[in-house]
Amino acid sequence: MTLSRRTIPDATTLQAFECVARHGSVTQAANELNLTQSAVSRQVKDLETQLGLLLFDRVRQRVVLSSDGQRLLPQVRKILQQTEEMMLRAMASAQSEHQLSIATLPTFGSRWLIPRLSDFARRYPGKSLNIESRSSPFDFEEEDFDIAIHYGQPVWARATCHFLCSEWIVPVASPAMLDGIGDDDLKHLRHRPLLHLATRPKLWAEWSLANDIELESPYRGNRFDQFAMIIEAAAAGLGYALVPRYLIEQELADGRLRIVIDRPMKTDNAYFLVLPEGRMKKPASLDFCNWMLEQVNNIERGSPGDGPT
Repeated sequence: MTLSRRTIPDATTLQAFECVARHGSVTQAANELNLTQSAVSRQVKDLETQLGLLLFDRVRQRVVLSSDGQRLLPQVRKILQQTEEMMLRAMASAQSEHQLSIATLPTFGSRWLIPRLSDFARRYPGKSLNIESRSSPFDFEEEDFDIAIHYGQPVWARATCHFLCSEWIVPVASPAMLDGIGDDDLKHLRHRPLLHLATRPKLWAEWSLANDIELESPYRGNRFDQFAMIIEAAAAGLGYALVPRYLIEQELADGRLRIVIDRPMKTDNAYFLVLPEGRMKKPASLDFCNWMLEQVNNIERGSPGDGPT
């Protein structure tokens, strides 16, 4: 599809519109943009003419967004933000030929990847990383990433998935909830409050079936949309949680969480390193992927639940 340049507004025109809308004043917008009032008014007028819409109403000494202007403003702010991010990325790339952009699952990134990055920085001092969180697959042609860390099946459009590790989950709770309970007492689980991951609502039912443990209500309980929230909820004593053990290394070490029953369960999906077509041989990407695989292989495997395996 070919876009007509006549329908694409100038970035300075969008900036003028957003600035006037934010201040409710042409004068204040002109001061911020270091332009004259007439220049700002002309830019807003040009945008209105191009769109065929009245974007502002004048109320006493202020300009107030019209209903059309209110609908347009969020979209303009998104465009300006994306434009700024594009420029910053381009500037960073120009400053370092070893720039690497990585999309990672939020909890995996904060709890497993980032604590290990000092080793990567020490071994590859010339590499510069840009790390952002993404919870689901995206189009590499629309988002400028070199690598994505993906949980699921090895399927990603216009990209290749490389196996990183399987996932083992274990039941955990705060020490206060386990007082007076034996290390392998199964009966106490039946009536305990359970915490659930919203995107994986069947985890407790699957774990109980795999371990031949009858739960009174395997689908009942508080729900959260990220493992990070579930981990904090469990540590706060809200209930029992099923989480990947490698995400709670610190909580187990400092005693904020304890494993209820050491019966890990391997989930059906796994973690993958995803490289987009056309960038699979980038030296920085290969260095990072090899480093990630080495980190996984270095995890001690005293039991299947000790970490990614």
